[in-house]
Amino acid sequence: MGILELKNVSKSYGETPVLKDIDLDVAEGEFVVILGFSGTGKTTLINLMAGLEQPTTGTVTYRDAPIKEPGRERGVIFQSYSLMPWLTVNGNVALAVDTMFPELPKQERAGKVDTYVKMVGLGHAATRRPAELSGGMRQRVNVARALAMDPEMLLLDEPLSALDALTRANLADEIEAIWDEDKKTCVLITNDVDEAIILADRIIALNPDGTLGDEFTVNIPRPRDRIAMNNNTTFKTLRGQVTNYLMDVGIAAKVKETRMLPNVTPIHGVPAAVEKAQEGEIEERFLNFSQLDKVYPTPKGPLTVVENFDLKINKGEFISLIGHSGCGKSTVLTMAAGLNPISKGAIRLDGWNVEGADPERAVVFQSPNLFPWLTAKENVAIGVDKVYPRASQAERQDVVEYYLERVGLADSMDKGAASLSNGMKQRVGIARAFALSPKLLLLDEPFGMLDSLTRWELQEVLMEVWSRTKVTAICVTHDVDEAILLADRVVMMTNGPQATIGKITDVNLPRPRTRKALLEHPDYYTYRQEVLDFLEEYEHGAKPKSKPKAIAAE
Repeated sequence: MGILELKNVSKSYGETPVLKDIDLDVAEGEFVVILGFSGTGKTTLINLMAGLEQPTTGTVTYRDAPIKEPGRERGVIFQSYSLMPWLTVNGNVALAVDTMFPELPKQERAGKVDTYVKMVGLGHAATRRPAELSGGMRQRVNVARALAMDPEMLLLDEPLSALDALTRANLADEIEAIWDEDKKTCVLITNDVDEAIILADRIIALNPDGTLGDEFTVNIPRPRDRIAMNNNTTFKTLRGQVTNYLMDVGIAAKVKETRMLPNVTPIHGVPAAVEKAQEGEIEERFLNFSQLDKVYPTPKGPLTVVENFDLKINKGEFISLIGHSGCGKSTVLTMAAGLNPISKGAIRLDGWNVEGADPERAVVFQSPNLFPWLTAKENVAIGVDKVYPRASQAERQDVVEYYLERVGLADSMDKGAASLSNGMKQRVGIARAFALSPKLLLLDEPFGMLDSLTRWELQEVLMEVWSRTKVTAICVTHDVDEAILLADRVVMMTNGPQATIGKITDVNLPRPRTRKALLEHPDYYTYRQEVLDFLEEYEHGAKPKSKPKAIAAE
């Protein structure tokens, strides 16, 4: 019998059911991960365990007693930090210690605070206030504060989702180390499959309809090293099983095929259904970055952010640009878009130097920047009206509706942008970019603000629409799997300042691609290892002494 039990639990808000018929036992000392898409009721489930909400039907018990309210035996760590901005790191953690141990002498309480602050690696920042901390450091304070309550059980509601990939991985490793030391019972809510496998004894899927889905036991010895796991057969098998299950239940085909792309040509050329997806392609050096530098003036003198970036890209090629934060990936992209002046060198697209913004180069940013007072259709139409001046109103409307349909928004075209979810807004951004029929598509971490599973869905959408246009594309990402999934070549950048190309990997995997098929391909994890090895070499801002292995494809 478990320490925490949910029996036949359902939860509704008014007429809207969120969770249905949940039966779950969590054993003492177990690390359970609940994995599911956004909107499946994951946070509601953790709130029921925490006693912050009550079930509509069924029972939630802790050590056989009904959970009616929050209790000190169950520490909760939420996605948002909720720190007191006027208190230091020590002060925020002391709030929990003083509440839990009021009878202890002041010196002993201070000793406990010191212990927990050091446990999460913040001893050096103990006197800083939240405004002086990074997102990862703030979340560490949150973890220390929860641990200071000395709970028997930790409930973690997507505590890492707002962090960048490297910080997220490091903090996940710390959570595992803390769990391993104390063997506290843990329930973690996440949407990240790798995080789930790294941390869990048992993974349970939460289906989109609010029911519990398949359960996966993780039989991989601890501690689980991320790099080593890439060559672990059990990890690869389990990763494939969990991924396939989630894609089967959550990423069903949402595209209704009812429209054809009209035979109209934009002002910068191409279509006729994008010249039958660019037919022969291979126009070599279609896009040419030539010894590109970007220098910013600073009070201490010129700062070279990107140096000698040299790359030739063929027509119809899809390039992923990857590297750690601050390596100049987005700087290169904004120079290619004409939004950021070039300090030295040149960028040539289809025989012409890139100077200033132009609709022949379409950009999809991390945040799609829609006009909130316009509908999805009207947001896409703004660009279409400019690049198809000779088309009729009906033809332009067909272009708009074709691409919105392709990204799965056939039923939401007339909804106001303000009412759309983040994932839907990004679909509009993708549709808007493709609808311009650009010569070059530039994607700047287009899915970076989305949860892992929504990201998977939009990657599939992007690949499907790209396969119909074969537009030359560059995608900036920090996600290794995304980089390999999308690209013909993965271009890896060294750390900044003076960042440049460190390595290029050709991805010879069959197209059209799906995540399922790639995970089963014998070469997939070899490519993944190459990129992981490079990123590990440059981790934490390192500048390896070995010369970068630059390979500019001619």
